[in-house]
Amino acid sequence: MFNDKKSLKELVGAIAIVFLMAACGHDPGDRALSGAGIGAGAGVGAALLGAPLLPAVIIGGAVGAAAGAATSDKQIDLGR
Repeated sequence: MFNDKKSLKELVGAIAIVFLMAACGHDPGDRALSGAGIGAGAGVGAALLGAPLLPAVIIGGAVGAAAGAATSDKQIDLGR
């Protein structure tokens, strides 16, 4: 499917950017879900730099979900 590692890294990088831009939500559940997506995207970015993919995505997603659930839209709201 992919001819070389460069094209695979470019695809994974594009997917990571989509996850990083997907942050939204007003209630804790929405924020936890979007935080998990952002964290997983950051894990993919770390994997591009040499970290093992699966642990990086799992840890990034867990930290992002916890951060999203722990904050409210009044604390952090980049949409205003």
